Amino acid sequence: MASAHSIPSIEERFEFTSEAKRNLLIGGGVGLALVALGAYLAATGGGHEAVAHGAEQAAAAVGHAGAEHGAAGHGAAAAAEGGHHAKSWVARIWANLWVNGVYFTGMSVVGMFFISYNYLAQAGWSTVFKRIPEALPAFLPYMGVVMLLTFIFGGHDLFHWTHEGLYEVGGPEYDKIIAGKRGFLNTPFFIIRLVIYFAVWYWLWRVIRNLSLKEDEIGGTEFYEKSIRFGTAFLVVFGVTSSTSAWDFVMSIDTHWFSTMFGWYTLASWHVAGLAVITLTVVMLRERGYLRAVNSSHLRDLGKFIFAFSIFWTYVWFAQFLLIYYANLPEETIYFIERFRGHGGFYKAPFFITLFLNFFFPFLVLMTRDAKYTHSILKVACWSVIIGHYMDFYTNIMPGTVGAGAELGALEWGFFLIFLCAFAYSIASQLEKANLIPRNHPMLEESLHHDIA
Repeated sequence: MASAHSIPSIEERFEFTSEAKRNLLIGGGVGLALVALGAYLAATGGGHEAVAHGAEQAAAAVGHAGAEHGAAGHGAAAAAEGGHHAKSWVARIWANLWVNGVYFTGMSVVGMFFISYNYLAQAGWSTVFKRIPEALPAFLPYMGVVMLLTFIFGGHDLFHWTHEGLYEVGGPEYDKIIAGKRGFLNTPFFIIRLVIYFAVWYWLWRVIRNLSLKEDEIGGTEFYEKSIRFGTAFLVVFGVTSSTSAWDFVMSIDTHWFSTMFGWYTLASWHVAGLAVITLTVVMLRERGYLRAVNSSHLRDLGKFIFAFSIFWTYVWFAQFLLIYYANLPEETIYFIERFRGHGGFYKAPFFITLFLNFFFPFLVLMTRDAKYTHSILKVACWSVIIGHYMDFYTNIMPGTVGAGAELGALEWGFFLIFLCAFAYSIASQLEKANLIPRNHPMLEESLHHDIA
């Protein structure tokens, strides 16, 4: 392991070998096979019993509620709606595309978020591995296309507010609350916002990426100072769009429900998952002989980031939950009741697994000082966070999209594997395009001598 007093060469070029490409393509192929298997099982009734059971549970619950209020007709109608909410296997495919699209979009854009706040703070410690977070946003265009096409072709199955009957005053499906949100939640404006998010995020990343590559060739401080300005601009933009995109992509699925903390909650989830990807990539590159200038102090700081922001995510999660629990307002508590008791109780296990993987496990594993720079421990903690926050978005999105029709089977893990392999392929392709260590960065010397006693 390199120390602060023995600096290896900063001339390193990553080679994306044919073997690595083949392994990622094989992984994607396995994911595709799992998706095909899962779709076949779902289409031929493999998950029919679970769906039917969930529909019966929903019907019984709302029927009982209707009886309590002396509204048998309303209860019966609600029961029928609960049965209808156990949607088809096609909706399950759209929902899985949306879950992975949202999740991998977040991890991609967090790479830009990380380098931007490091530019604003004029931080030097992260310079030696700056290329890793810099590579993440290259995946944004692919996620933008996936999410746009998913919304265009499957949005009607995923978003209740896209149903025109909700806005017909006097009609059987008219919903006064949703109709009141039509100025914001309408298809043209939603698509415009989605395109703006990806276009602005990607454009600002391209500017900073180009400045970084020019700095590598020419040197000086001009490109660094421009990067600070564009990084600051991104933070201002992302400060707004991280929340509005969370409202659009996730919160609007449960159209009646809202939380003023949801933007922060989603950003915290994206951020710590992105940090886990950055850390895992650094560790894996070091194990393959790259990034020799990264020392134990760099790794320890990355470990601290994951440790701290796992706690921050839990703080936001618990603050949101506690306020809703304490106020006990039906229009707010329904969100958690649906995940605890709704749909035959299917979501209860993923809900608590999410808490374990995202807080208890990384908190306990990364608590000691030495654990934060030990490769094996960091890899386990990073994978826990990456899988855990996938589960987080799963439990946020699936109840409102497919309800009792959800499963955690071959279809779900197949899609996750496809997106994961594609993400890794994109990162590796970007790393190959430039020197792994930014040789002319003004803060490089400070980073090379980064040493925490």
